[in-house]
Amino acid sequence: MEAFSIHRKDNLIQWKQLWSLAALYGSIVIGWIAYQRYQPKLLVQFNFTDFSLLLIIAQGLILTITPPIAGKLGDRYRFEMGHRIPVITAGISFAAMIFMAVAFTLFSNPNEIFKWILPVLIIFWLIAMSIFTSPALSTMELFTPVDKLPKAMAILTIVANLIYSLEPVIVDIIDFLGAPITFMAGGVVVFISGYALKRNSLSLFSKQDNKEDAHASISTNTQRSRFGYIFFLGIVLGIATTVLFNMFPEILQAKTGAWMQTSNGKILIVDILVLSAVVSWPISNLVNKVGMDRSFWISSFGIAISIVSIFVFQSTAIVVVMTMVFALTFATLSVSSLPLAIKYSNYNQKVFCVGIFFSGVALPDGIVETLQALQIF
Repeated sequence: MEAFSIHRKDNLIQWKQLWSLAALYGSIVIGWIAYQRYQPKLLVQFNFTDFSLLLIIAQGLILTITPPIAGKLGDRYRFEMGHRIPVITAGISFAAMIFMAVAFTLFSNPNEIFKWILPVLIIFWLIAMSIFTSPALSTMELFTPVDKLPKAMAILTIVANLIYSLEPVIVDIIDFLGAPITFMAGGVVVFISGYALKRNSLSLFSKQDNKEDAHASISTNTQRSRFGYIFFLGIVLGIATTVLFNMFPEILQAKTGAWMQTSNGKILIVDILVLSAVVSWPISNLVNKVGMDRSFWISSFGIAISIVSIFVFQSTAIVVVMTMVFALTFATLSVSSLPLAIKYSNYNQKVFCVGIFFSGVALPDGIVETLQALQIF
């Protein structure tokens, strides 16, 4: 079977489209912060605490299974309709609708019968967010030549890490607004950022018969998608992210809290995220020089060494140094892993492979959260 590779003619990053994608990615991150803040509260408020474990398991399964399915749909639309925008638009519209449905349900203060719609809406929200995330982020390869993908990924990393570092402020704003207004605002933000991405992306194709292929030169190649390796890339990033958010707050607080004069381990996570964001752009230049493959393996080794050291050593100085090593290697891993997944994807399966990558990213967090809910870990 003949395969294809895609190469941008102008060899330039399409910054307008990339910033639209960054805005959408930022709205996704804010949406996740809102979800993680209110999901436990809503379960308590409407007496659904018995379903907590079931929702955690469902979340892990949805976030692991849905991205490849969405990727398959994205690739199908690429060849049937000329681009992947329809599946992105459908997912964004669905997500915005679910945001609004949750908001109006909470505004109406549902009775015993209608309150059962909330767990269903939560499940639908998870599915909706998963449907468009992988296809949307896969558009990065349309806006960016392969050799500049780390730079584009650096922009997305900076946006995501800075937003996560502002989580305490965002949570305060969310608490001030309340659940109904928060979900309504979330729906509006996702819809507007998604519309901006759609409009700017279609403008890129419309000049050339509204086809993704038209803005690039197509050359034949025999590369097969390395599904297993792409899934592994996602798992490595997923492990690093899961350890950072699920385990580091307590362990770093216990080992460095007194020395750094902070009573909240989450502040230390903020420091890691800010440092990772600050160094992402210069690191992307280094990744381009060293190569994505070598950068990934070096950063993976650095991540492993730093995590083991932080858990094993009791010396505060060593833990602090290893925390800085983690921040630097985490930035390198974030900048190199998704571009590497795109690099090892066959042209016909680009979106599907991005879905496989994000499936790998979600798997470690799903496992850890399930074990924590079961009080096994």
